[in-house]
Amino acid sequence: MNKQFSPTARMAFCGLAIALNIVLGIVTAALKFPFYLDVMGTMFIAIFFGPWYGAVVGGATNILTSIFSGSISGMPFMLVSIAIGLITGFAFRKINFTFVNAILIGVVTGIVAPLIGTPIGIAVYGGLTGTVSDVAVMFLKQSGASIFTASFIPKLFNNLLDKIGSMILVYLLVIALPKNLKPKVFTRTQK
Repeated sequence: MNKQFSPTARMAFCGLAIALNIVLGIVTAALKFPFYLDVMGTMFIAIFFGPWYGAVVGGATNILTSIFSGSISGMPFMLVSIAIGLITGFAFRKINFTFVNAILIGVVTGIVAPLIGTPIGIAVYGGLTGTVSDVAVMFLKQSGASIFTASFIPKLFNNLLDKIGSMILVYLLVIALPKNLKPKVFTRTQK
């Protein structure tokens, strides 16, 4: 955890990360993009302050998004966001924060997210997402695939694109920070 910030400052950063997640989620959903970018704040906080902060930011994002939208149906997806915060935070405690490792963690979270989210999506929405990828879900389902397979495959591609892209953007953000603000996972890499 980055201890150079007071608890108040850490909470402020977490609040900004939650707001970023919500805004990016709303914008990408409104534009019907096949990716979400709604975990960038979660990843950033997990790298910056550790896995537990990342998990809280991820969970709080889903709770607040559900409250703001007036529908609690999205709340179970907080399990996905919590997992992303934990994976990202714990991974960068063990491995160096490099571009290659950022991509690697993007791949890992891009696989884990649909493994957790697909059963939730099937239970809550029948496997559809309301995005362009629903065409692939319907095609696969009509081709004889199980509902899990038909829903998982497009979500896997969407999540790989989303999580790898999110990790790359977070990596670029972190390297752009002044040296005195960089998290320990980055500064230990640069020694």
